[in-house]
Amino acid sequence: MVPVQMELSIAPLRHPGPGIAGASIQERFEAFHQLNPWILVQLESLTADCAKRGLRRIGIGMLFEVLRWQYGRATSGEPFKLNNDFRSRYVRLLVQRHPEWAALFETRELRTP
Repeated sequence: MVPVQMELSIAPLRHPGPGIAGASIQERFEAFHQLNPWILVQLESLTADCAKRGLRRIGIGMLFEVLRWQYGRATSGEPFKLNNDFRSRYVRLLVQRHPEWAALFETRELRTP
């Protein structure tokens, strides 16, 4: 059996300007997410695929790395600068939009607002 590779819809990555540097993690995340809504869509697609395949636990780190890899393939190696500080924020958005996925992810209390 040949494994099926999932193709993602990748868009150019956009970053907020330097004026966001002193903002909180949440504020930086919101600015980044507003410029790159396709990232959440792709994380949803990856999560749905994992759930469909029967995975009971999913790590957002794994999803980030798959997305980074796919981005590199689609852009001929352009670096994918996805801030790891945003992982917990993306998990919370995924679960907010898909409550049935709450058991798939482990979340902890946010230390920084």
